[in-house]
Amino acid sequence: MTITALDHIAMVVHDLDAAIDGYAKLLGRAPDWRGVSGPVRHAWFQLGNTALDIIAPGDQGPSGAWLAAHGEGLWGLAFASDDIEAERKRLARLSMPSTDAFGVRTKSDAGEARIWPTSILDGEATHGVTTFLIGETPDWPAAPATGDEAAAVSGLDHVVVSTRHPDRAAALYGARLGLDFKLDRSNEAWGTRLMFFKVGDLVVEVAHQLKNAPNDDPDSLWGLSWRVPDVAAAHARLAVSFAVSEVREGRKPGTRVFTVKDAPAGVPTLVIGSA
Repeated sequence: MTITALDHIAMVVHDLDAAIDGYAKLLGRAPDWRGVSGPVRHAWFQLGNTALDIIAPGDQGPSGAWLAAHGEGLWGLAFASDDIEAERKRLARLSMPSTDAFGVRTKSDAGEARIWPTSILDGEATHGVTTFLIGETPDWPAAPATGDEAAAVSGLDHVVVSTRHPDRAAALYGARLGLDFKLDRSNEAWGTRLMFFKVGDLVVEVAHQLKNAPNDDPDSLWGLSWRVPDVAAAHARLAVSFAVSEVREGRKPGTRVFTVKDAPAGVPTLVIGSA
């Protein structure tokens, strides 16, 4: 009964086709699944260590309400559990209630179906970040690259959560969710306190701006850092479709990074690889 990985990141958009086109170009891969559940449409990009789920909900359900209130962008974190019912009971003992597990089912145009066993954690307990538990699903292979594999995104390096209350966030991601708390560092030059929580082979990075006194405002999903095998090749590929920064040395020793300045849905986006 444990969280084993970040199953996927959920994003909501108004125009699914435009978002699919944008992320196919950014990731260098086509979606491996497009499905419909009632009026809700979505596309799934399976990567090596997680997936990106892009949802066009219209005005339906909690994702539709979030889209109406906040506009397009990152919506939720979905953590994989090897025993969803046991994990729900464990979290309930830590004052983190959740919905009964239910099957999120979508059907492709070809009539095939995929089902995600899902439970939604209480929003107050997760301090405003929509958070799911996902039960065991089949091992869906990553979609092949549409061009050079070395220039395509291979996986997620980290997802950034912005917080106004770092100690509260540390208690959530470290003590309650049980992610591996790897780093807690403040850097005056960056004006930021950073905390790294490892899950699988990626990191949930929690960032707090030092100029802001801690308060009880809700946390929010902020940005994504995508991992590539060859930074130079990825930079050349993405420069064709996006405004990108120059390649620079990363904060993590032995890495090189660049920024995608106009990523789809306005998501702050970094691309990172080995130097």
